[in-house]
Amino acid sequence: MLLGFTVFLMTFLFVKSVFANPACAVCTLAVGASLELSRRLGVDDSVVGVWAGAFLVLLGFWTISWFDKKGWNFKFRNPIILILSVAMIGFMYISKLKYHSEVIGIFYLDPFLFSVILGAIVFVASSAFYQWMKAKNNGHAHFPFEKVAVPVVALLLTSAYFYYYPICQNASDLYQF
Repeated sequence: MLLGFTVFLMTFLFVKSVFANPACAVCTLAVGASLELSRRLGVDDSVVGVWAGAFLVLLGFWTISWFDKKGWNFKFRNPIILILSVAMIGFMYISKLKYHSEVIGIFYLDPFLFSVILGAIVFVASSAFYQWMKAKNNGHAHFPFEKVAVPVVALLLTSAYFYYYPICQNASDLYQF
């Protein structure tokens, strides 16, 4: 219940409209491929979760862009699509991961799921921050590729924090065999 309310609140606070072309298709595919590679290399699941959350939000943005091209509009379309895209992490729990709740600050949920939600929030917030910075600079970026650099730096800082202060167990402990 708390998780659903948090995602719902995050969506309405940060997503008023979808920004045009949030990421290129090549970058989106590269992030998706690197997630599986990092898991196989033994990177902590909390770090992988941050990037997985950002990737799922990217898929949501691409879906919204596709809906725009088709002319499919309905009430609360963008928040619904973004919530459903982040909720796709549930398929990992159905097929690969065991859900185990832990106390993380004020939340009581799975550490991997927490890092996925945090990664989604960081990506959306950093994209909104970029749009705000661009608006303050008369509609121009401060430097080339700022649109890419701001979210990537925010995700790197979040990943670095989880690398030095991991909240997940080893990936081998979580897999169902």
